[in-house]
Amino acid sequence: MPQALERADGGWAWVVLLASMMTQGLTLGFPTCIGIFFTELQHEFQASNSETSWFPSILTAMLHAGGPLCSILVGRFGCRVTVMLGGILACLGMVASSFCRTLSQLYLAAGFITGLGMCFSFQSTITVLGFYFIRRQAMANALASVGVSLGITLWPLLARYLLEDLGWRGTFLVFGGVFLHCCVCGAILRPVATSVPPETREGPPPPSKTPVPSCLAACGRAVQRHLAFDILWHNAGYRVFTLGVAWMILGFPLPHVFLVPYAMRHGVDEHKAALLISIIGFSNIFLRPMAGLVAGRQDFASHRKYLFSLAVLLNGLTNLVCVASADFRVLVGYCLVYSVSMSGVGALFFQVLMDVVPMDRFSRALGLCTILESISILISPPLAGFLLDTTNNNFSYVFYMSSFFLISAALFMGGSFCALQKKEKQGRQAEAEAATVEAAPQRALTVEGTDGSEKQPSTEIMYVTSV
Repeated sequence: MPQALERADGGWAWVVLLASMMTQGLTLGFPTCIGIFFTELQHEFQASNSETSWFPSILTAMLHAGGPLCSILVGRFGCRVTVMLGGILACLGMVASSFCRTLSQLYLAAGFITGLGMCFSFQSTITVLGFYFIRRQAMANALASVGVSLGITLWPLLARYLLEDLGWRGTFLVFGGVFLHCCVCGAILRPVATSVPPETREGPPPPSKTPVPSCLAACGRAVQRHLAFDILWHNAGYRVFTLGVAWMILGFPLPHVFLVPYAMRHGVDEHKAALLISIIGFSNIFLRPMAGLVAGRQDFASHRKYLFSLAVLLNGLTNLVCVASADFRVLVGYCLVYSVSMSGVGALFFQVLMDVVPMDRFSRALGLCTILESISILISPPLAGFLLDTTNNNFSYVFYMSSFFLISAALFMGGSFCALQKKEKQGRQAEAEAATVEAAPQRALTVEGTDGSEKQPSTEIMYVTSV
């Protein structure tokens, strides 16, 4: 950047933190309200559950899959421009979706374009916090995550209110204007002075006589720079975590999409059904920062992997409550317990990834992990919708499906981490025993001489140990 207007850990950093909190609430909190429109969209387009489920799956998948492209834009144009570009794309996608006449158009407008725009906005604000906060970075990230909880709380209430008065088309049009606030938040992100020299940007490559190989090589270097396939191959802990999370995501987002239509199908009032998602978000306002602060303590450093697996296991077991009863009071209790496990998963995710991957490779490892997450997110809701279509709208199978993926992922990660830790411990013991064996002959190299006054080296023992 040509000039540095602000300094790290200064007064403007708290304004940036507020902007990051608001942006995360607008973007990460938005997918939780899609379930409110599920029945309306299904009736509007005369679509099956599986076809309607592609809309939230594409939206959420793009919210995660655009990470590598976002990092390229941040490196080229900076966080401020990328956040504002994301706000414009999210706005255009929602405005265009209000005029859609087919589900395919809705997939492109509200799914692809809006999802990509939200990805640019929220990931850029997370990046900029690392520049503005040096000494209080953990606290800043914990406070910024409160914005997600606020978004989960407020988006369903706003969606339910607007849907009654304006219909889903008018609501999506208003949502386009709401997303323009990301541009306001992006304008707040002034350039910040850094203690490290700015990265030198590589200019365009010189013309080559063989452009095809050079283009392929450039693509290979870009993939290697932004995606950690080498870490996935050589780091067993990262491999366990990434595969476990990708399997877990097949069941994790399903309650956010299907809880509201499930409650409404069993006679719960529309307002009360929308309130269930808000209860989850309101509880996360207090639980998520607490879980983040607890996860950041050094006392739990060696146990974070197992705590993460335990949170995933609790999340899977909690979903079985919906199978037992659809009474509103039972569902409120389900939402409260679900919030506890959801907060643990959200707070421990980045901490565990930092534990299994060196920090100099963290951004690449996170990029590959989000790509695999997006694939799982893209598959999960349509798969659940297909299950609903084949079982005559029996939502119990959806929650069974969610529990299966979460519980099996938790058992896989917990067991694998335990086996890796045991193997690592055995390796350290073997190294210690080998060092002891090597040191013992060295102590025996000197034996007492014939006169008993001094020690002479024994050439025979030295010859044996040198083999």
